[in-house]
Amino acid sequence: MTLHDIFRATRAKFDLPEGVVYLDGNSLGPLPRDAADRVARMMTEEWGGLLIRGWNTAGWMEMPRRVGDRIGRLIGAPEGTVVMGDTLSIKVYQALASALELRPERKVVLSDSGNFPTDLYMAQGLIASLGRGHRLKVVAPEEVEDAIDENVAVTLLTEVDYRTGRLHDMKRLTRRAHAAGALTIWDLAHSAGALPVDVTAAGADFAVGCTYKYLNGGPGAPAFIHVAPELAGSVRPALSGWLGHEAPFAFDPDYRPGAGIDRMRVGTPPIIALAALDAALDTWEGVDMADIRRASIELSELFIAEVERRCPELAFASPREPERRGSQVSFLHPEGYAIMQALIAGGVIGDFRAPDAMRFGFTPLYIGHDDVIAAASILERILREGSWDRPEFKTRSKVT
Repeated sequence: MTLHDIFRATRAKFDLPEGVVYLDGNSLGPLPRDAADRVARMMTEEWGGLLIRGWNTAGWMEMPRRVGDRIGRLIGAPEGTVVMGDTLSIKVYQALASALELRPERKVVLSDSGNFPTDLYMAQGLIASLGRGHRLKVVAPEEVEDAIDENVAVTLLTEVDYRTGRLHDMKRLTRRAHAAGALTIWDLAHSAGALPVDVTAAGADFAVGCTYKYLNGGPGAPAFIHVAPELAGSVRPALSGWLGHEAPFAFDPDYRPGAGIDRMRVGTPPIIALAALDAALDTWEGVDMADIRRASIELSELFIAEVERRCPELAFASPREPERRGSQVSFLHPEGYAIMQALIAGGVIGDFRAPDAMRFGFTPLYIGHDDVIAAASILERILREGSWDRPEFKTRSKVT
């Protein structure tokens, strides 16, 4: 089966509006056709028909581990080392708190200026709460490797930069951190489902990620956390939640962490959301991440060439070499927000990141060459006609 055949089949699995080119799967994946039916059946047959019996009869209690294993296969994690639940911010907090306890003599959390702000916020908040002299050191992405020294307790890095798509070398930086005695946390929000990831081969200590972007789990879909097998039985969970207990239904007054990755569970799992995510993950059955990567590079390279030929007033802001970026690219313009709103009104959906970046994501599961050409053509027309220069396109919405 050719790449064209593979992705023609996957495109049929998504419910996209007619006449829309969707280049924003790096922010929110579209609706998989089977997800609505799966959630409806869960609500009527399981929740409605079984009531509380669903926790046992329908396997709700096992869903965080079962779905976690499905994601584990996409990021190179061994079975039983990924669990679902809560939000990405919570998972960042859990991983960072555990890592700092494993390196009590070290006080530096190293991150970079391309990291997503919430990761930095969580680090700042945890450090302030601990009050033990830790500090967050933020350097430019290209300076991370040289900044790893014997003072660093843990590196907190997002593999793919959310603004530019710049791609860190996970294996190289993890090797450098371990040589210096530091631990690593990798945020896979913009890489899980977008490109081949192998946390085991890279030696990552912790990995976290959301599931509503390239994994198409829906708005607010639960996040995941992976802990390397050699650490999973010894890390202390800072958030000692009921379902992370060794025996939740013993109702002991004192906390005893569960075995392995189960100790990273916190509260009651969001079963309705997990049902939607479980349906979304069916799309990946029979799809090779190497094929995804090859096709996404073809699409992004085509888009870059078309936009630079048609729209010379835009500045390309992503790494030029495709192997140095994820599945998204950015172009800059002082009026980027208004241009993006005009583009969305014209049927091409991307997004904007302050101060001037227009982002475009390329997901071959549902995007093809014709979509890319159409998007570049509409962008060219908007710029040529100046149709973006209207008050309604310049009024900022809450979500950009």
